[in-house]
Amino acid sequence: MIEEKILVQNFLNRKGRERLKKPDWLKIKLGDPSNQNAVLNLIDGLDLHTVCQEARCPNIFECWTDKTATFMLGGDTCTRHCGFCAVNKGKPMDLDPMEPSNVAEAVKHLGLAHAVITSVNRDDLADGGASHFAATVHAIRDRLPSCRIEVLVPDFQGNLAAVTSVTAAPVDIFNHNVETIPRLYRRVRPGAQYARSLAVLEAAYDAGGKPLTKAGLMLGLGEEWSEIVDTLRDLRSVHCAILTLGQYLRPSADHLPMTRYYHPDEFAQLKGIALDMGFAHVESGPLVRSSYHAHEQADSYQRSRD
Repeated sequence: MIEEKILVQNFLNRKGRERLKKPDWLKIKLGDPSNQNAVLNLIDGLDLHTVCQEARCPNIFECWTDKTATFMLGGDTCTRHCGFCAVNKGKPMDLDPMEPSNVAEAVKHLGLAHAVITSVNRDDLADGGASHFAATVHAIRDRLPSCRIEVLVPDFQGNLAAVTSVTAAPVDIFNHNVETIPRLYRRVRPGAQYARSLAVLEAAYDAGGKPLTKAGLMLGLGEEWSEIVDTLRDLRSVHCAILTLGQYLRPSADHLPMTRYYHPDEFAQLKGIALDMGFAHVESGPLVRSSYHAHEQADSYQRSRD
């Protein structure tokens, strides 16, 4: 049952979470278990991983009810040790050569109009897993040519040739999250570099075909308001078109503490600031995540350009 495999496993085990009182606006939609079970069975049957499960996304019920999921390449173990992330850390397994084909099969089975593909960090690989991304994009295009493809990639350790190989697959939207403001990088994203993440986004924008570029931040890790605004300015300076802003929610007592909840009015204010800077679309709210309503984000951008 979905309640046993996901709800209990990932959401009801809240021992050790912060004692900040949960605000009324943080409401998780449970949705339709029958659709959720259908997605879960498909993923299990093809031996796939999703960021929905591995990162304990609070929107998993809503998205799986809509029969959408964000597929995670490269296994379920990340080579980095980011303090905010619930994904397993350690030495990953070898890449599964069938994974690109299996992801494409899942996308086709679900009939997705917009597929989101991400991965763990694979710093053990020379190209950081970029060729695996490209193979997956090709496999999806072969099976479902009409599908719009969004990738959410790591920084490939600054390998800009790897960035170009992914954009050339080709992809429609290239997403790389900066996650937080530069002052907090050493604590929040050890192994990452703020300037390197900006360079990845700029390289994707400059690549042939110019896919839409997208990035996101979590709020509630100790950043100041002015630092958020400065970071948004940096993202616009590298031509980032789509922005996501969401509330950091501590996965467990072993993860970085949350300093505060942001009110929906503050998220709305930041959205206005970002739009005034020139972002084409901004998704900003407590439960917003990179791939949350990704299809609608891309549609909104397209309507703004028509």
